[in-house]
Amino acid sequence: MLILASASPRRQELMELAGLEFICIPSNASEAVPEGIALEDVPEYLAIQKAESVLKTHPEDIVMGADTLIELEDVMYGKPKDEEDAFRMLKMLSGKTHHVYTGVALLAKNWRETFTTVTKVEFFALKDEEIWDYVHTGEPLDKAGAYGIQGKGALLVKRIQGDYHTVVGLPIGELIRHLRKRT
Repeated sequence: MLILASASPRRQELMELAGLEFICIPSNASEAVPEGIALEDVPEYLAIQKAESVLKTHPEDIVMGADTLIELEDVMYGKPKDEEDAFRMLKMLSGKTHHVYTGVALLAKNWRETFTTVTKVEFFALKDEEIWDYVHTGEPLDKAGAYGIQGKGALLVKRIQGDYHTVVGLPIGELIRHLRKRT
């Protein structure tokens, strides 16, 4: 059985779209990152932590963990703490190009596949009022970098270079190719 170690509705939707049969068991792994891990390695590290925490109680299954982070000028942006934090993040991203990293870990008793994909996202220059209007929708509060490209956050995005689904939170095409290695 394939287990998604996440409660993310976006990841569930993408996996369903791909026709994967799976169940969801959200991970309770810590999202603390030890000192010395390179910024671009953090999403894969966290994906592994999430998958390992669920694999402990489901050792006969394949467990998939994923994590998405935003990077701008060597600063990592996860989910905002509150509306003010979301505003601050979006203000920082305004008019700039940032990187979205999604790390994925597929773990089983005797098998392990991990990978990270990266997509560049350029934002329009945003006015404060525009940012607050978006923040007040509530959409940014549970998303890395405080925006969801698959929702109203699409209106903030000028262009992307790379895999759209990396920005959504699960590079589904890449995931399918890694799962095929198992079968």
